[in-house]
Amino acid sequence: MTIKVKLDHAHMHDLLRGMIRIRRFEEASYQLYTKERIRGFLHLYDGEEAVAVGVSAALEPRDRVVSTYREHGHALARGLSMQSALAEMYGKATGCAGGRGGSMHMFDAETNLYGGNAIVGGGLPLAAGLGLGDKMQGQDRVTACFFGDGALAEGEFHEAMNLAALWKLPVLFVLENNLYAMGSAVARVQANTDFVPRAGSYGMPAESVDGNDVVAVEAAARRQVAAARAGGGPQFLECRTYRVRPHSMFDAEKYRDKAEVEEWRKKSPIVRFQSWLLDNNLMHQEEVDAIEAEVEAQVSNAIAACEQAPWEPVEDLLRHVVAETRPAPPQAPAPGAPVDSTYRECCRAAITEALLRDDRVFMMGEDIGAYGGCYAVSMGLLKEFGPDRIRDTPLSESAFTGAGIGAALVGMRPIVEIMTVNFSLLALDQILNTAATIRHMSGGQFGVPLVIRMATGAGRQLAAQHSHSLEAFFAHIPGLRVVAPATLEDARGMLATALQEPDPVIILEHVMLYNMAGKIAGNAGAVDIDRAAVRRPGRDVTLIAWSNCLWKSLEAAEALAKDGIEAEVIDLRVLRPLDDATILESVRRTRRAVIVDEGWRSGSLSAEIAARVQEAGFWHLDAPVGRVCSAEVPVPYPKHLETAALPQVEDIVAAVKALPGIAR
Repeated sequence: MTIKVKLDHAHMHDLLRGMIRIRRFEEASYQLYTKERIRGFLHLYDGEEAVAVGVSAALEPRDRVVSTYREHGHALARGLSMQSALAEMYGKATGCAGGRGGSMHMFDAETNLYGGNAIVGGGLPLAAGLGLGDKMQGQDRVTACFFGDGALAEGEFHEAMNLAALWKLPVLFVLENNLYAMGSAVARVQANTDFVPRAGSYGMPAESVDGNDVVAVEAAARRQVAAARAGGGPQFLECRTYRVRPHSMFDAEKYRDKAEVEEWRKKSPIVRFQSWLLDNNLMHQEEVDAIEAEVEAQVSNAIAACEQAPWEPVEDLLRHVVAETRPAPPQAPAPGAPVDSTYRECCRAAITEALLRDDRVFMMGEDIGAYGGCYAVSMGLLKEFGPDRIRDTPLSESAFTGAGIGAALVGMRPIVEIMTVNFSLLALDQILNTAATIRHMSGGQFGVPLVIRMATGAGRQLAAQHSHSLEAFFAHIPGLRVVAPATLEDARGMLATALQEPDPVIILEHVMLYNMAGKIAGNAGAVDIDRAAVRRPGRDVTLIAWSNCLWKSLEAAEALAKDGIEAEVIDLRVLRPLDDATILESVRRTRRAVIVDEGWRSGSLSAEIAARVQEAGFWHLDAPVGRVCSAEVPVPYPKHLETAALPQVEDIVAAVKALPGIAR
């Protein structure tokens, strides 16, 4: 495809002005940092202006941008005002993200800027997801994803490139190869510094260009954007450039020679383009002077405005963690005639109903299609709904979780299945640093209506790496909602409600429950995901449990009742946010509590619940809060040791009987 850059006078003026605008902004930012008006990390874009300006010139306003370090250049090139960008760096309320993102996390919905990602390589899966969402919705958009040479050593680079190529997603991957990842020279940390074949090995068109030549960058970007927009799949563009400033303002820059830096300063894209324009009489010095004066005025005005701009009130500290408005809880109909079912069948029915109800819903994960799912939950769904909505993914948890986040950002309603909670650790970067934080860092501009399902728990002799209960990890993270269905009704109904949520929801399904059989109303549907449930009333002690431990607690309550001890059993159901009201109301009546948690005792969710009970209900307690947790050991393989390591009915009974004043 041959596409040329139309270098009329107006366009040449815009290219030069765009680069000068970035350079002067960065110089001002440097000075403001030394005066402590800007804090935190500050990574300057000096020397790389041709990449941002050249690529942005090839994009349409409807296209999307995922940025990385030094995103001030990308933001300004996309049309963000200096005042909005600088206010964000100040941390002022008038910043593009309300001051909550700062220098490293600029978001702007108006210019389709989906943020700078401070995790090296972390933006690539997100960009793939934006492209996936656009492709599934038939949108004529391209996502440009900027990243540095350091990202090529990260697993997320390879996972995202493979996924984008596999699904032919409209993404332009822009490598800003400035020769250094922090203090690590490319030649010292890359076995092969020829990056184009690396990208080409994934089957995508890839080329390298002089990143200090703004016209060359734009010409290459225009070719590749046009190809991606026409359905040619992802494209890879390496822009060879150089940062003439330190990695950040904290960088003593002892890893490279000053002579090297000075040599590259002479190759500055601004000097190069401006000199070419003047030498060929394509622009006059007066015009350059006018651009400089215009930009200097913008910088001065931006600084003056930011100095006077307000800070966000401390009273607003908790805003933008989750959405300020949520759908009303579902209203359950009168129960219909009961039918036989299993926990697995209820999960499958919930997914089926979601796919039938809303065309935006799709599911993706490892082996969920042709294989039918590791626990056979999705068996038959591929045949019913096809590969576009039941997407088998490569074994790349970070990439497909990040892709789910991106697709959710652009209007889809993804269900991401992570095969087991153990594998979720490979996606924890995307869950914690992206899904849970985008609403906050963007000042409420972007939300992630994503559902992540995963199997959890022990009991099947799967040994230490496949038997974790990591609920406490996820319940610790602001921005997430975490639920644990223990009953058939919740397995059937929680997904429908979760898919209406404006924020990410994690659903933890215990492996020992999939085969659980029972009766359920034939018209069972959506349930609320806000409150705990009292599954058995009692007067002497409150047992607080969730997931598989609920059933052990109910069995323990039956055993205790034979000795005249009436235990109330609470199914926690929602692990974040905790339903303190239901817990405390029960404890105030029973005056004792035992928490049953399959997680390890140290740093567990049970520890958090116990602390809350004692903080808010101390004067109602007649005994210390008891806990029954798993032994502090990796879950063993032999059945007798696995059983000994996990909470059992007799352990719960013993813990209750050990409470002061409980003996009958």
